[in-house]
Amino acid sequence: MEQTAGESRNQDGTVRMTAWVRGRVQGVGFRWFTREQALSIGGLRGFASNRDDGRVQVVAEGDRVACERLLAWLRDGDTPGRVDGVTEIWDTPRGGYPDFAIR
Repeated sequence: MEQTAGESRNQDGTVRMTAWVRGRVQGVGFRWFTREQALSIGGLRGFASNRDDGRVQVVAEGDRVACERLLAWLRDGDTPGRVDGVTEIWDTPRGGYPDFAIR
């Protein structure tokens, strides 16, 4: 897979995707369902966390294709609550996540 401008990737092909999800995404089980989706995709480590401004932050590290699948799920509307928009950035993985957690 070619690397696009602005994308960072480890030598093993893993990436870090950080997404901020806007909408009615707190108090509806969104983080729990995000964790379940990440686990069902497999190979992802990171977390989902409520932010003070009402957004949910999702950090996922793993294979680019797996991260893209999680991002597509965040955007497709098949989530609890209501997603009004998702903004993401791609970076080099930092590691340190034993699994995919809810924070």
